[in-house]
Amino acid sequence: MTKYILVSGGVVSGIGKGVIASSTGLLLKTTGLKVTAIKIDPYMNIDAGTMAPTEHGEVYVLNDGGEVDLDLGNYERYLNVTLSRDNNITTGKIYRHVINKEREGEYLGKTVQIVPHITNAIQDWIERVAKIPVDESGEEPDVCIVEVTSLFRFYARTQPHLDRQLGGTVGDIESAPFVEAMRQFQFRVGQENFALIHVSLVPDLHGEQKTKPTQTTVHSLRGLGLLPDLIACRLLVPQPLQPATKAKISMFCHVSSEQVFGVHDVSSVYHVPLLLKSQGILEFLHKRLHLQKITITKEMSVKGASLGKRWKDLTAGQERLFDTVTIALVGKYTDLKDSYMSVTKSLEHSAFRIHRKLIINWVESSYLEHETQETNPARYHDAWRAVVGAGGILVPGGFGNRGTEGMILAIKYAREQNIPFLGICLGFQLAVVEWARHVLDIPDATSSEFDHEAKHPVIIFMPEISKTHMGGTMRLGLRPTVFEEGTETWSRARQLYGGAGKIWERHRHRYEVNPKYVDQLIKSGLIFSGKDEKGERMQILELPEHPFFMGLQAHPEFCTRPLNPSPPLLGFVAASSGPAVLAEQLEYQRANFQPPHPADSMVSEAVLRNEVAEVLVNGTARDLIVSETPA
Repeated sequence: MTKYILVSGGVVSGIGKGVIASSTGLLLKTTGLKVTAIKIDPYMNIDAGTMAPTEHGEVYVLNDGGEVDLDLGNYERYLNVTLSRDNNITTGKIYRHVINKEREGEYLGKTVQIVPHITNAIQDWIERVAKIPVDESGEEPDVCIVEVTSLFRFYARTQPHLDRQLGGTVGDIESAPFVEAMRQFQFRVGQENFALIHVSLVPDLHGEQKTKPTQTTVHSLRGLGLLPDLIACRLLVPQPLQPATKAKISMFCHVSSEQVFGVHDVSSVYHVPLLLKSQGILEFLHKRLHLQKITITKEMSVKGASLGKRWKDLTAGQERLFDTVTIALVGKYTDLKDSYMSVTKSLEHSAFRIHRKLIINWVESSYLEHETQETNPARYHDAWRAVVGAGGILVPGGFGNRGTEGMILAIKYAREQNIPFLGICLGFQLAVVEWARHVLDIPDATSSEFDHEAKHPVIIFMPEISKTHMGGTMRLGLRPTVFEEGTETWSRARQLYGGAGKIWERHRHRYEVNPKYVDQLIKSGLIFSGKDEKGERMQILELPEHPFFMGLQAHPEFCTRPLNPSPPLLGFVAASSGPAVLAEQLEYQRANFQPPHPADSMVSEAVLRNEVAEVLVNGTARDLIVSETPA
């Protein structure tokens, strides 16, 4: 029987509930258990694909093309698993599922209601997804972590547009069906198979830790029929939970002191699993869920122990880093850093590998443009100072015209000054635009995304993409890239992927390099080292004579792992630290790189397209190829 651990939140959103859920799962994996995770978001959207990154944070993309909450990225990175779109439950998905069943006549003669039909659908969904294998074992998971958005919350954000962040919610009413479903679920699976961890804020006011918000949220939770087995007290200060505070929460929340643990600010989120372990969370969960009854093979036990040791070594090494590497991240959603969550995590993982302390210079791309020089000179010069002072320049993905001229200027500077550069998705496309303008001398070269009537659209709309629907209408999910013949001798991208002739990365785009300009671009020196299987779509570009100049149409950051960094970002961070560091990592990757994807997912694009689910648009089935939100 699968064990379920529900992680709920209270008081305020955005306090790290997803990290606590992921850390709990990681600790269970170190004992040899197989762990999966589900995130519940109560918004009416079918998925996160059409949400603005400045409101919701990053839209995370899965192998199957699912556009999901960024917390699923935490789960994949911490647990080293591969999840599917069904691991992210939304109100929209549940209602659509139930309404489709009603239209098909499954409820014939009955009045369809929130209880029991919606609540039963939620429980059925969780039980079904919890049994899907997610790791290399190919076996049913032993434990499922279920994270549900904050159930009770005070509106504490000082900026309304930042109100929806990590694991938060937009109102208590939306969560009600999920709360009731989980109340029923604990009896469906049995008490020994269900545990609840409630994450609550403990404010620190001038050194005094206040317990009243936690008391209130636990009291409300109990009133809805959910009793916390563990209370995670989140402190937004470096000071740990005081014994007196712990005793008070224990007394007024009707739990023993061993059921209360503190999660204070630490130097890195990668320390959180060790912080939880030091307070006995593993021992408590083993006792509460009778985990000793689960059969763990010797192989899984050895793998778990190895994971625990490598994670401990990783966190210990962070504290002894003295050399730094500075990266300028030139983006258009820098107001909310979570918009680039996977990019920053991938940079962190890469910096860990090369034993450097990462410094990110966040640069709003529009500040680099000439208009800003006239309207706000101080802001303009500060932005360029951040770019010039960095060891490497990264231009990530995005949508819309705003800020793209600033990105092009940053790319031009990196190319001409021999500064390591990495372009991802939009950054890849703008590198092509920059080259066309300044090397091919086509000054009005641009993307048809920015100018539908462009005379020289070097980037064009993909022919198979819908022009009328935004949600679920992009090229999306895991796709293969084939390296060109002869690249094995010089391509840094290929070397970073272990010399493989074919690689797989996740995509999320609706524009591509215009085939009409490819020959002209290649003849002028811009080399497309990687293409799709038909050789029609340009997917990786490189400049062989540059210290490090690389662009990928894919989003390699989505597949990074703390112990297995994304190859392009690893190469970029290494190059930003110096040629010797890059040479060392190229050699290491050639000998040791292992792809993070399950072997059965690395198949041809034709097979992948047949496996991708279809979505009904005006009654017509379309391949699910995803959309992004305009800037």
